Amino acid sequence: MTDQSPPAGGPPRTKVKRERSGEEATKIRATEPRHDTSVVEGQFERAVRAAHVYVFWQDKSLQQTRVHSPPGADVLPGPDGPEVLAIKRKVLSTGKPQDAEAVYAMPQGPILFSLHIDPTFGPDHDIDGIMCAAIDVSRIRSLEREQQRLTAELGTTVQRYETALRGSNVTVFTHDRALRYTSISNPLFGRDVKEIVGHRDDEIIPAENRPAILALKQAALETGEPQDGEVRVNEGTSIRWYDFHVEPLRDMAGTIVGLTCAAVDITERKEGEAHLRLLMRELTHRSKNLLAVIQAMSRQTARHAGSIDGFLEQFSARLQALARSHDLLVQEEWHGVSLSELMRSQLAAYLDRSGSQIKMDGPPIMLRPEAAQSLGLALHELAINAVKYGALSTPSGRITIAWDWQLRDERPAVEIVWTEAGGPAVTAPTQRGFGTLVVERNLARALEAGVDLAFDSAGVRCRITIPVSQLLRAGRPEA
Repeated sequence: MTDQSPPAGGPPRTKVKRERSGEEATKIRATEPRHDTSVVEGQFERAVRAAHVYVFWQDKSLQQTRVHSPPGADVLPGPDGPEVLAIKRKVLSTGKPQDAEAVYAMPQGPILFSLHIDPTFGPDHDIDGIMCAAIDVSRIRSLEREQQRLTAELGTTVQRYETALRGSNVTVFTHDRALRYTSISNPLFGRDVKEIVGHRDDEIIPAENRPAILALKQAALETGEPQDGEVRVNEGTSIRWYDFHVEPLRDMAGTIVGLTCAAVDITERKEGEAHLRLLMRELTHRSKNLLAVIQAMSRQTARHAGSIDGFLEQFSARLQALARSHDLLVQEEWHGVSLSELMRSQLAAYLDRSGSQIKMDGPPIMLRPEAAQSLGLALHELAINAVKYGALSTPSGRITIAWDWQLRDERPAVEIVWTEAGGPAVTAPTQRGFGTLVVERNLARALEAGVDLAFDSAGVRCRITIPVSQLLRAGRPEA
């Protein structure tokens, strides 16, 4: 081809095609690169050996025509299985490459191969066979199966871990270096997980609780050492206590990249400790009161006892009556005592007799601990008096104990009426003994109760009115 330039201002250029002479064409062909098939073949074989790939060719009848195997390896044994044969025939019929996997019985044992099958074409561009590349994938598949097993095992472990955390009062969470929450196992501080992840403590924890928590976390970042501490967090109207364990979180190089923390909710333990301290203070107070009662009881018993034996008998009986009231209080965790249970406890020796001489009736009433102690002693003294001088001193005697709600100064109160009948004629005592003092004075002073003790000739009658302030709320009527 030649380029002829027109004169200035002349017509456009035109291209003129010129046929090359035979000599020129020969020279051009002589200068073109020539590809030696032996060189290409050598390069191919080196690549196959380096890749440890089996390559073989088969004609249309699937007879092998050529094989390249890795160094020191045998040819793939035959025959092929029906699945592989079907895929090869499909490649021959469609001319489209296919992939398959097959197990071959090699000298070292069964090996799984991945096969890539391509059609080959003759000079006329018709399919004249196939070329197969086979790669040993046994180790790869084994690693994949092991990876699947480990993944499933890890998933099971994580599920158990999450289940254990959900069922416990432990929350695990992580921070980055900026102390931003990056993960958390459970809701915390009265907030849902979505409200915590991605935020910092100054967006989550009340300002008055923040310094103690941040001090633990900053110390762990600065020292690289684990930190422990108990912290208090206000969650709305309630207060929660947490036992914090904070550890630095390190990367593969050992650099601290954040924190991992565990928070154990110890609110119940703290409340239990506070309750225990309260109980100890209450126990100390009640022990002092009890000792004062016993001391007064011993003095009064000694004053009215005619002998040491009489003192020991009376004092022992009164201690046992006090102990029975305490047994009921302990049984009810010192919250209070049922009035009917208190009466049954103090009068058990007489109620258990065949043809009991005592009849009791009344609605459910719960007494406060102090009321139970004082009323228990009063019931004991009334029973002892009835055994010695009144209705229980003769088989024909009867005692009726009834209680019900009444109004006292326009406020609800419980009225207990003790009535004796059928016993010996009663005469009023010339002087008040310890029992009378316990019933009349002690109840009036300790419980602000109204007491009317009458020694009628037909039998002793005692009316005790206990104000609502000495009763537990359960069972109270509306004022």
